[in-house]
Amino acid sequence: MSRNDLKGKVVLIAGGAKNLGGLLSKNIAAKGAKIAIHYNSNSTKADAEQTLAAIQKAGGEAFIFQADLIKTGNITRLFDETIKKYGSIDIAINTVGKVLKKPFVETTEAEYDSMSDINSKVAYFFIQEAGKKLNEHGKICTIVTSLLAAFTGYYSTYEGMKAPVEHFTRAASKEFGNRGISVTAVAPGPMDTPFFYGQESEDAVAYHKSASALGGLTDIKDIAPLVEFLVTDGWWITGQTIFANGGYTTR
Repeated sequence: MSRNDLKGKVVLIAGGAKNLGGLLSKNIAAKGAKIAIHYNSNSTKADAEQTLAAIQKAGGEAFIFQADLIKTGNITRLFDETIKKYGSIDIAINTVGKVLKKPFVETTEAEYDSMSDINSKVAYFFIQEAGKKLNEHGKICTIVTSLLAAFTGYYSTYEGMKAPVEHFTRAASKEFGNRGISVTAVAPGPMDTPFFYGQESEDAVAYHKSASALGGLTDIKDIAPLVEFLVTDGWWITGQTIFANGGYTTR
């Protein structure tokens, strides 16, 4: 079996219940991988159960695991439970994130701390645990944001707290490279999911749709294949953040 073949591989997906994470869970399971589907809270439980049911109905194998990953012990438990169930882990994908659109001068300390926890802290310790627990020639991928290349206001805590993940990715790729583990980040443009619309006015949505060179918001169906490529045949790409946004931002 090629190391780039997903059949029989074990794939852990943080935030794997819905939106991009849910699509990745189903797509990768359809290629023969065993999936650990993480979800955060009871509000997402139904989505996790639906994704699990869809995978099982298609003949795939998966299980669901609820945990608040801000508590780093839960990240350890997530990895350990996956290994307990499937024996090992080959690929770890983190789609967890939170958006806050708010003026700089109105952002509270509590909001800052929450954005830092979800977008930076979780990403750091997820990569750390993957570095400890993944098989040789494993793959790690984190979802960040194309706002990292934007010159804009109102997203200071979102793009600011996703920015460190680029360096986490570079550092981990150097430290884990001797085990053949590749580490990447993918930076989508504004994605056409409920994750996006909760923060935006109608005017802002119209602007974001018009800002991409190819027109419209980013479709999760255009991001999932890129992530799948990076954790299979594209493993030679490591330490990089790949911007996939239809020409929304660049640098």
